[in-house]
Amino acid sequence: MKVGIYPGSFDPITNGHIDIIKRASEIYDRVIVSVMQNPNKNPMFTLGERVALIEQIIQPYSNIEVDCFSGLLIDYAREKGAKVIIKGLRAVSDFEYELQMALMNRKLCPEVETVFLMTNSQYSYLSSSLVKEVAKFKGDVSEFVPEIVLQAMSKKS
Repeated sequence: MKVGIYPGSFDPITNGHIDIIKRASEIYDRVIVSVMQNPNKNPMFTLGERVALIEQIIQPYSNIEVDCFSGLLIDYAREKGAKVIIKGLRAVSDFEYELQMALMNRKLCPEVETVFLMTNSQYSYLSSSLVKEVAKFKGDVSEFVPEIVLQAMSKKS
């Protein structure tokens, strides 16, 4: 069974993330959306809220599950029996950072590969940070996030 892990903070999960998740689910037998706590970010949603939102969004897909983790991603991948880490790329700037991470992960655990999926061009500019910033100033983010996330965001502001 081919298991892939798609890690991220997903704060909030965007339509760009969902596009990567759906496409990965067509490639891998099992995809684990792994929500991590990023100490360098100021989260809008708690870890539990993010997991709950994603669980609702991926409900129709039988080969996608949601989990959370802390620590080294590579240790988590080993624990889950995953041979692939899935990363979405929007631009060259993403690639530079993700390449460094992929090479470090390969050094730590050569049996786990990192696979890059290019984002759909309609989401190439989209990030959770931008969505939060637009929402903070009462801008319309309805085309960037699922309705359930939009509703949850409105309760936060």
